[in-house]
Amino acid sequence: MKLGLNMGYWGAGNDATNLELAREADRLGFSVVWVAEAYGSDAPTVLSWVAARTERVDVGSAIMQIPARQPAMAAMTAATLDSLSGGRFRLGLGLSGPQVSEGWYGVRFAKPLGRTREYVEVVRKALRYERLRYDGEHFRLPLPGGAGKALPLAVAPAREEGIPIYLASLGPKNLELTGEIADGWLGLFFSPEYGGESLARLAAGRAEAGKTLDGFDVVVTAPLAVDNDWRAAADHARPYAAGFIGGAGSRKQNFYHDLVCRMGYAADAALVRERYLTMDYPGAMAAIPEDFLDATSLLGPPARIADGMRTLAAAGVTTLTVSPVMPSLAQNKAALRVAVDALDAAGVGS
Repeated sequence: MKLGLNMGYWGAGNDATNLELAREADRLGFSVVWVAEAYGSDAPTVLSWVAARTERVDVGSAIMQIPARQPAMAAMTAATLDSLSGGRFRLGLGLSGPQVSEGWYGVRFAKPLGRTREYVEVVRKALRYERLRYDGEHFRLPLPGGAGKALPLAVAPAREEGIPIYLASLGPKNLELTGEIADGWLGLFFSPEYGGESLARLAAGRAEAGKTLDGFDVVVTAPLAVDNDWRAAADHARPYAAGFIGGAGSRKQNFYHDLVCRMGYAADAALVRERYLTMDYPGAMAAIPEDFLDATSLLGPPARIADGMRTLAAAGVTTLTVSPVMPSLAQNKAALRVAVDALDAAGVGS
């Protein structure tokens, strides 16, 4: 199992902290640093900035939003970032949600499975330097009856083996599609107890493509908080979890809320969402069960964190992406060092 760092969203007043954490992850030998986007900062700009200030660590989008870019533009961006970073870019894609897709980008959140499949197919064709011809339900290239010309990508990625494509997915059908068409999965709120269902769906998709999970990168993000008292550490993870369960969507549709419900926390998730959407943020954080936080985070002293890593590796995780949630830069840098030592103590590093 390898280590990654999730830097989250840029522009929330923590930019200098995020960059220093990325540089620390680079120094410590982390495998990858991931950057997110929603409706604030875009991931590619931040990734180019981080890549210019690091030396070895991969940089990845978690995610670049599908409704934000035409697939040819996503391929152009991926190839450019891979070239600028010296072959260190990983392309993570996802649909976001209806509120962002329709409210921010003006793109209907319809037929998500078919749209994702076609999008990835077009991106892969472009990255193979094929002249871009595609006749799908959602994408047609060139447009028929016009002056369009089938063009090949005119910039070369740094790697001949190709840029790996990851998909962020939560629902059963999306997980199967991820296994079928992607090189890796970006998962959130993964618990070893419940995660077997997600991995089974990924494996079913791999089987559909005539493949297995061997070589497929199972990437999960876990909040990381170091403290001798794991319950005190759990309190640092509450804002992170509440933002997704309560705020990443509406009362009618929130995919993270739905995932937590499937994990057996339906009543708790409903309370978190209701309090969060009425701006009772302390109440929303307080409503998150301790056992849920413990199951989906790395909390406590180093030995306990090592135990958690050992369990995640046994469950099938191949890249463990940590999201440090301590209150200061110094504490979060120390947490990254604890993560490296804990992985070594767990004996599951690769």
